[in-house]
Amino acid sequence: MFTTNRVGLWSDPTEFRVTADRTVAYAEATNDPIAAHLDGTVAPPVFAVVPGFSAMAGQTLALVPEEVAGKILHGQHDIHLRRPIVPGDVLTTRAQVVGVHSRRSGVVVTTVVETRDEAAELVNEQYFTAFFREAEHTGDVGRTAPAHSMPEGVAGLDAVATIAQRFDDDQTFRYAKASGDTMPIHLDEDFARRVGLPGIIVHGLCTMAFASHALIRSFAADDPGRLRRLAVRFSAPGRPGQEISTRVWSLGGDQYAFTTVDGEGARLLTDGRAEFAA
Repeated sequence: MFTTNRVGLWSDPTEFRVTADRTVAYAEATNDPIAAHLDGTVAPPVFAVVPGFSAMAGQTLALVPEEVAGKILHGQHDIHLRRPIVPGDVLTTRAQVVGVHSRRSGVVVTTVVETRDEAAELVNEQYFTAFFREAEHTGDVGRTAPAHSMPEGVAGLDAVATIAQRFDDDQTFRYAKASGDTMPIHLDEDFARRVGLPGIIVHGLCTMAFASHALIRSFAADDPGRLRRLAVRFSAPGRPGQEISTRVWSLGGDQYAFTTVDGEGARLLTDGRAEFAA
């Protein structure tokens, strides 16, 4: 059973000092073309995951039975941005599990990660949705992440943009170094095949980062400070060397829905939502 009496408990806060070297390395590892990211003015939006990664993972796994911990999948991620992270920031991050919910094929654990600056002002809030395959649990507790599913009928409308990109052959190795996520499914071909994958797969958050700069370039005139929310469902893994494209639909009011697919049409990111300040 999942230890649901830990739902609602904050982790101890962890401190993270932001440097330009670290934010620029993340931008370069995700093929980010935005000047403000590459020159170290501001961090890319998905860099928000880096300061909170250990708290997010630790707090989530603390309530998971040991025998199913290895069956974790990153199901969804939803970042709410109050302002960009900038070099020189000294950030404090904490996390809490806010919900545990049973599904037919496993258990969903929803974790909130909160990042604040030295003035205790909120910089960003993230919802990390983990899915534990074939796990069982009785009795739902707490809440799930905010909705960001594709509104009915939108996918049948004309897209306002389709942005083509490509993963490099060494993408996973560069991203692992810049992000700190060194799981072997992203780095070891033999290991990836042993666990049923076709080989090394691209980090889902790397794919999310590709979508983020495609959207900022297309709808915010390269101004990353305008992005206020970025949310996705990870539907399938990408592979190094693949061509990908992100198709975008307007929802009105500087809000957009999007889907990212590979060259064969397999959907990597679904239920994408981007919201910009006017």
